[in-house]
Parts: sequence; structure tokens; C-alpha cells
Amino acid sequence: MTRPASILLILLLTAGLLQGCGALVVGGAATGIAVIHDRRSAQTVLEDKEIQLRTLSAVEDDPALAARSRVAAVSYNHVLLLTGQVETPELKRRYVELARNIPKVKRVVDEVEVGTPTTLTEESRDAYITSKVKLALFDVDLPTFDPSRIKVVTERGVVYLLGLVTPEEAAAVVEKARYVGGVKRVVKIFEYI
Repeated sequence: MTRPASILLILLLTAGLLQGCGALVVGGAATGIAVIHDRRSAQTVLEDKEIQLRTLSAVEDDPALAARSRVAAVSYNHVLLLTGQVETPELKRRYVELARNIPKVKRVVDEVEVGTPTTLTEESRDAYITSKVKLALFDVDLPTFDPSRIKVVTERGVVYLLGLVTPEEAAAVVEKARYVGGVKRVVKIFEYI
């Protein structure tokens, strides 16, 4: 049995022990499936999820940040992308500093804006752009390219691309993403293999 298949089997077998934790079971199974195609180790995938949860939990534990910001955190291979909006430069500084102190974070990419939070309409538009970019990645014509290896995050029309890729894959992905309707700018946060 291959390593990813073994990990998936272990996740599925232990899921039964988590009675009453439906979201955790579904999330664990999804993580197990994602590991099969991911270039990160299973341990790194889980650590990235932990980094995201710790970051968002730290925001919630800071009353001023929680009340006066709309922020998101995405970790990929221990690189933490921060997006969203905060009301003041001081809150932005606190958020970035808080993120830098999360265990196992090797680099923080600060894309937080000082200003008004996104509207529900903007959030919906960003989600639609993200789905269109993900769909466009299925048209990347490289023999070993797997679009599930690319993490796509959109904030106010700016598309952030994360993943462990070859330079050839990065160029092809950026080329596809930049021509998707609604994309204002593409930001590469790739790590090259």
C-alpha cells in the first residue's frame, strides 16, 4: 500500500472514534484525499491547517481585532498568507505580529489592507473568481500537472496562487489565471521545486 493510501486508511479508520464530530470526520477525510495529490507531506498538510486555525483563533482572542477587522489566513507549506481588511494601521501591525508568532510559520505574506471591510457582494464575486480560476487550471496542458496542487485565494479581485510547483507549472498557471474574467492582478506565492 502506498503512503498516501495508508494515511487515508488510517484517517478513515480513526474517524469512527470521533462520534458526534461530523465536521471533523468530513474534514479529516477531505484532508486524507487531498494528501494523495499534494506535494506536501501529510504532516505538513495537517500543520498548515493547524497554523490557519491558530491564527484565526488568536484573532478571535483579541477583542479589538475581532471587532474591527475582517481577515483571513491561509497557510501552505508553512507560508502564511494574510488577507482582508482592518480599521487602523495599529490593528494591521498587531495582526501581522500575531501571525508571525504562530508556531511553525516560516514566512508571513502580508496582504492586509487598512480600510473598509469587503461587502457580501465583493466576497461572492471573489468566491466566483476563485472557482473560475480553479476551473481554468484544468486546461493547463502539462503532462504531470495536477490542478489540485494549487491553492487559489481571491481578495477584491486579486488572485493569490500558492503551491509547490516547477517554474514551468508556475508560468502556465499564472497565464491561465490572468485571463479569467474579473481578475485584477495575480500574485505568485509559489515555492519552486
